[in-house]
Amino acid sequence: MKNTLITMTSITYALKAKAYLNNKRIYCEIEKTPKNIGSGCGYSIRIKDDPNYIISLLDSNNIPHKDFFEI
Repeated sequence: MKNTLITMTSITYALKAKAYLNNKRIYCEIEKTPKNIGSGCGYSIRIKDDPNYIISLLDSNNIPHKDFFEI
């Protein structure tokens, strides 16, 4: 399975996303967004699960994010 980066709007929301997803036993790590793939606050969350599912979880919990990129 590929890893995916979801670019976040702030480090605060990256931390909130990590705590929420880890609490649901979903793998998630925070890392600096590579300069060549994103804009925003400079932080992303790395996931292994389906990005559409993760984004739906973030949306349903009002955790703002930007784009996602498979790496």
